[in-house]
Amino acid sequence: MKTAFLPLCAALLLTACATPPAPPPPSAEGWQPLALPGKKATLYRWTEKDGRRALEASSDRSASIWRKRLEPSLEQVGEVRFSWWAQGLIPGANVSDVDHEDAVARVIFGFGGDIARLPLKTRMKFELAQALTGEAPPYATLMYVWDSKLPVGTVVINPRSDRIRKIVVDSGPAELRRWRDHQRDLAADFRLAFGEEPGPLMSMAVMTDSDNSRASAKTWYGAVELKAPALSGGEAARARAPAP
Repeated sequence: MKTAFLPLCAALLLTACATPPAPPPPSAEGWQPLALPGKKATLYRWTEKDGRRALEASSDRSASIWRKRLEPSLEQVGEVRFSWWAQGLIPGANVSDVDHEDAVARVIFGFGGDIARLPLKTRMKFELAQALTGEAPPYATLMYVWDSKLPVGTVVINPRSDRIRKIVVDSGPAELRRWRDHQRDLAADFRLAFGEEPGPLMSMAVMTDSDNSRASAKTWYGAVELKAPALSGGEAARARAPAP
């Protein structure tokens, strides 16, 4: 059963199905690497890229996450700003194809909510994930992704769990090898993807993976910043990463 469950575990990646992380470096401000079961880990390290402090992600037929839990969760979300620098695309990768679901760049947000409202089949998947890992998946996961071909603005529902949805914000090779700065209304994008209001923000993460395509990829991530009028100074500090 565990072997068959691995793909779903990887899909429910923000809080479930991860092996215990190594202690984060002091500058990570609560960000930690998480390995996915049965997957070679993507390597993350602090560095600089074109004059910016950045988190370098090197994937070689690998998939793992760099995540920060927000404790306590942020009750309100608004604008999010993030940046990435991708060296190249992954041949054949497509975030809508279950067998080739790799991406050179992802910024990921995990939201809380009333799991009792979800269909029975979904609740059973969540319960199995929690039984195997000790952690319940987020109620909803929203990803911003760089895809090889899908048009910018495409909303993709994950084929293994409809509680994971992706918005394509970069596509194709035209913007490779330079910093791409994005500014999004996170709450509005959640409503677009899920058709409901977002719950509290529980976690955020970055991920570069190339395991399904058996390829390699390298990407640099700048800071991820959440900004909203309701955020206090302390909340704003907790909502900034991954750059230390």
